[in-house]
Amino acid sequence: MGFRPASRPCHRHLRAAALTAALIFAMTGCTNQQPPAGSSGADSPTVQGSQNTTTQSSQSARPPEAAADIPAVIQNVQPSVVTVFTQDGLGSGVVYAADGLILTNEHVVRGNTNVEVAFADGRRVPGKVRATDAISDLALVEAQRKDLPAAKFQKELPRIGELAIVIGSPLGFENTATSGIISGLHRQIPGSAASSQSLVDLIQTDAAISPGNSGGAVVNSRGEIVGISEAYIPPQSGAVALGFAIPAATAVQVAEQLLKDGKADHSFIGLSPSDITSQIAEQLHLPDTEGVLVLSVVRNGPADRAGLRPGDVLLSLEGQKLNAPEDLLAALRSKAPGQAVSVQYRRGADVGDTKVTLSERPTADG
Repeated sequence: MGFRPASRPCHRHLRAAALTAALIFAMTGCTNQQPPAGSSGADSPTVQGSQNTTTQSSQSARPPEAAADIPAVIQNVQPSVVTVFTQDGLGSGVVYAADGLILTNEHVVRGNTNVEVAFADGRRVPGKVRATDAISDLALVEAQRKDLPAAKFQKELPRIGELAIVIGSPLGFENTATSGIISGLHRQIPGSAASSQSLVDLIQTDAAISPGNSGGAVVNSRGEIVGISEAYIPPQSGAVALGFAIPAATAVQVAEQLLKDGKADHSFIGLSPSDITSQIAEQLHLPDTEGVLVLSVVRNGPADRAGLRPGDVLLSLEGQKLNAPEDLLAALRSKAPGQAVSVQYRRGADVGDTKVTLSERPTADG
């Protein structure tokens, strides 16, 4: 995650129904110098962790991993991981293409046009922010250096239990590596939808992730990038080794779209979702707190055209049960603009079904 000293906080508080802790996720720092030993981490939002640990059936057919030579993996991948310095602080990045293209988190470079990129061999060069996408929290930086060792990205999801090596610059300590396993897949961070649309459909790992790791690499035993470091839940929240990463397939898809025309495509349903608390359920005379409450709909948007109204409760999308706004965002992540999706909803005592034709997310809304 990006590093920001506690003396100059810049964080967005996220709601959490059961916990008051917030999920720390990488914000760029306020210093361009490496912090001294004992420096505190970034003041960034935190929330409780999430639920689904299932894997895809196709992954179960993979042969078991051979014992990994972790030092060799780290040695091979470190040249493809960089530190990104901005006027506010620092984060990490991964070499996406040999001609100087660096993949990192959007929040690492947010508000910056020019950055500095530091490589594992000690060389530092200027860089320019080429394109960003706040919804996926990914960005491309063009460094003024050629013939770089581009990282290899694994397109399929890892399996739970596989080796996970995190490489980046936690708290400004460049070229740092930690290791663990893949702990879960398809994670949503409850309460995050109020502030961010990026904390959905994530990979979970127990390899240590800290402020400054954001935008860095999560690597498997073959030296392939399986994720881009995104967030972690801090120990003071009662958590032990809970880190999260954007899946490599998502990162590559967004990067290719940003390369093509400077923007990434995201489906838009045209409504504002909300959690259903027991108080809301009582006020609206709902039978339970299941589902996602529709607070408002965009006039003549997809939801409006499908007949959805404020006060409706979304129960499922394409048969996938919705328990929170983050579930809705995660379900939409895999859908394309123009795709028609089936939505089951409750209105008063009645349950109905409708088809919503998703549109492309308006730029101003992103």
